Amino acid sequence: MKRLLMAACCLALASNALAQQKSPASPPETTTATIAGKTVTINYSSPGVKGREGKIFSKDGLISHDPHYPVWRAGANSATALHTDGDLMIGSVAVPAGDYTLFVDISDPDHWVLIVNKQTKEWGLKYDGSQDLGKTAMHMSKPATMVENLRWAITDLGGHKGAIVLAWEDHSGSISITAR
Repeated sequence: MKRLLMAACCLALASNALAQQKSPASPPETTTATIAGKTVTINYSSPGVKGREGKIFSKDGLISHDPHYPVWRAGANSATALHTDGDLMIGSVAVPAGDYTLFVDISDPDHWVLIVNKQTKEWGLKYDGSQDLGKTAMHMSKPATMVENLRWAITDLGGHKGAIVLAWEDHSGSISITAR
């Protein structure tokens, strides 16, 4: 009888613990592609718009409250991380094989600039411009529908070409990748 009672208590405690666990507000995500035999990976956390449509990229919007605004961590939580197994050209920036942090300058919300930074494993709000490997303009477009959860994507376009796309809310920026 004691064993049965003890098992029931353990089951109740486990059920209660599972019920209290929530999924993170900005879940971790990964996107990976192989371009000309080189693996390219972006790790980031994906915040949601959560009813703030039209209030993300405006001058007084959500991102404007970050301490390094107009430089944006392009995700949530820890810094958005890029890893490449081979040398790349990302837009006009030569990126040697290795690890980097990605930021985006959104001074003009309709003309983003991708920043490849040499610092790694930083908390998302710690930006040091002196560590920039380079900056390159992104091609901007409007998604067909509102993008609720921030999304990075890497696409192999064949040959040595690819693309990186960052989309959130009503903005989308893309940049070409060339494996060298």
